[in-house]
Amino acid sequence: MKIFNSLEEVKNIEPTVVALGNFDGVHLGHRELIGRTVKSAESAGLRSAVFTFANHPRNKAGEPVKVKNILYFDEKAAIIEELGVDYLFNIPFDDKIRNTGPDSFIHDILLGIFKMKQAYCGFNYRFGHRAAGTPETLMKAGLQNGFGIHVLEPFEIDGKLVSSTMIRELIEEGDMAQCAKYLGRNYMIGGEVVVGNRLGRTIGFPTSNLVIDENMVTPPNGVYVTLCNYNGVKYPSVTNVGVKPTIGQYTKNVETHIFNFNKELYGKQIRVEFLEKTRPERKFESVEALSKQITNDCIMAKAYHRERGRL
Repeated sequence: MKIFNSLEEVKNIEPTVVALGNFDGVHLGHRELIGRTVKSAESAGLRSAVFTFANHPRNKAGEPVKVKNILYFDEKAAIIEELGVDYLFNIPFDDKIRNTGPDSFIHDILLGIFKMKQAYCGFNYRFGHRAAGTPETLMKAGLQNGFGIHVLEPFEIDGKLVSSTMIRELIEEGDMAQCAKYLGRNYMIGGEVVVGNRLGRTIGFPTSNLVIDENMVTPPNGVYVTLCNYNGVKYPSVTNVGVKPTIGQYTKNVETHIFNFNKELYGKQIRVEFLEKTRPERKFESVEALSKQITNDCIMAKAYHRERGRL
């Protein structure tokens, strides 16, 4: 898959079938839309493409983030590539794009730059200045300019509309099972392992620590059964998200204890998959009481993993 990070980079491409949307979660609804795009492109002898934005349209550069990300870009790109897409247009949503009217968006970008012959979008897709463009706008332009438009009906699971907004809410509530149901995979937090306070090591529970990215949506403080991805292997683990109130004042971070694991991970990249929340974070009267609770947390997490044949 070839990735374009600006409109200026898009040159000498073959005609396309384009999936239109923000795809900020690449959830099951998004996957359905992209999958149909790929199949149509293959049938028509065209290239499949996904047109998305490098930043959420509600997030302006230099301003506080309003809509937090569900995925890091490399994760989004990897998932989209797995779906068989040829081109990924990952374009910054800047003032130029923001002020482009629907007609110019269609003629200058979709037709002029992307060489679009067909497009797929969701029923609630909006585009152009002040989000004035709709699927109906695209259909009218398609009739006039000879390109096909496929508008997907609402994608529902158990009668509920699958959306990135819903998934953000589930993550913020700590409902990992429901999140996975609609996302199509476990929610993950990733990054470089940093040095923590090393308390876990002194009480027998060494942890790998990740700093929370403020631009990413994160689960509420608490203890979770998790899987830790390192070097392509998933290790059973238990994770605390929080501020460690028993031992001092800390910013929110992610601490993961990996079972039956003794490798040094400082400076390494890991991804933590969240499976189930077991309890909220709370302050204990002593480090000894905290240690006892961590023992119980590990027992519960091991039982969860053992039931599923991971330990």
